[in-house]
Amino acid sequence: MGYGLGWVSPSLQAVLVQDDLENVTRFLVLARDPIIPRIDKSFKTSIVFTLEEGPGVLFKALAVFALRDINLTKIESRPQRKRPLRVVDDSNTGSAKYFDYLFYIDFEASMAEPRAQNALGHLQVLSHF
Repeated sequence: MGYGLGWVSPSLQAVLVQDDLENVTRFLVLARDPIIPRIDKSFKTSIVFTLEEGPGVLFKALAVFALRDINLTKIESRPQRKRPLRVVDDSNTGSAKYFDYLFYIDFEASMAEPRAQNALGHLQVLSHF
């Protein structure tokens, strides 16, 4: 196994690293500038974004992937810590309270693929990264 940590023989790896043969290790690469991987392998890409409150905004954000036949494998939402609750007074009846959410999405495409680049370009118009 070589992940920049050195090589371990498969027999020793099974003894030292895991006790479940079905175990899967997932690595995450973080960078300020985009890292464009090769497109000859299947990739899963993870992103986080926010949306302004409004009718159909989440639908529109997810549609940028569906329109390009990009499969979503995970969709998760969490309230933002910095601004978890927003109070809006847009009527005579009082104030409404909304949570501002971060959306975490995993999708099956490489950033080197034009369809992924186009989807994220479209998503940037609708959201904040």
